[in-house]
Amino acid sequence: MPLRLPPLPALRFFEAAGRHQSFKLAAAELNVTPSAVSHGIVGLEKMLGVELFVREPRGISLTASGADYLSYVSEAFSLIVIGTQRLPNHRANRPIALSCAPTFASRWLLPRLQNFRARWPHVNVTVDTSHRQVGFPVDGFDFAVRMSRAPVAGTAWTRLFGEQLVPVCSPAYLESLRDTHGTPLLRKATLIHVNAASEDWQAWLEATGMEGVDPGDGLRVDTIQLAFEAASMGLGVALGRRPLVDRDLTSGALVEAASSTIASSTAYWLVSAEDAQRRPELFDFRQWMLAEAGQFSCDSSVGAHAPQ
Repeated sequence: MPLRLPPLPALRFFEAAGRHQSFKLAAAELNVTPSAVSHGIVGLEKMLGVELFVREPRGISLTASGADYLSYVSEAFSLIVIGTQRLPNHRANRPIALSCAPTFASRWLLPRLQNFRARWPHVNVTVDTSHRQVGFPVDGFDFAVRMSRAPVAGTAWTRLFGEQLVPVCSPAYLESLRDTHGTPLLRKATLIHVNAASEDWQAWLEATGMEGVDPGDGLRVDTIQLAFEAASMGLGVALGRRPLVDRDLTSGALVEAASSTIASSTAYWLVSAEDAQRRPELFDFRQWMLAEAGQFSCDSSVGAHAPQ
């Protein structure tokens, strides 16, 4: 007698909602309405005879049974994806799919991607900068670049590089900060903060021991890109993050507002599924990323200043 399986669409709704802990985010990922996700999961719960989610005014959460079931459903989807990928010629001409933050993509990855294309002209790359959680291999991604203090279990994490943090501003703004002796005074500056940054002015001030600067005042933006743009417009001093800020320092659009450079406690990591390197082009891409990252690691060790 054949096994009676739950309907696949309902299982997809459940897996995505369980991973995101949100019907809305699951709907956005699957390109359906939140109502469709909700109704599909209700039908699945009726079929199984068990509640999978706790519905509350502020959101949803998995029940104990739901969390246990999610582990099996996620593993089943992963096996289907892996089995499909291993079919003969299935991978032919499939682009390498990478997920990363927008600022990392525009300021580090894209300027270097031509070098990869020159060496492997027939390998295409897809870059996704949407802010969403990536599951390997269910979501179809091969790699992700993430910021973290340490690797996370369950996937393959390889450290790319850590950031070097240094205050930056426009040349004209730097002149406005100088005292009668020509020394720039950071305490006179408007600090530009990045709300989403894991390390910002408070971390830099504590590491350098600089006093007289209020880390709470200033202009606040939601991305590193906006912070750099605001600084280049003379709106204040941003915390530059090398290598993301390197092109602005090289062009002269931004200059260092203080000589103290500190190493970030977080780093960029290249994340992938454990078996991602079975495809030759994925192995080549990974090795290329590591080689490009290694160049900054060598340069930063020479160019960084000790805190003063």
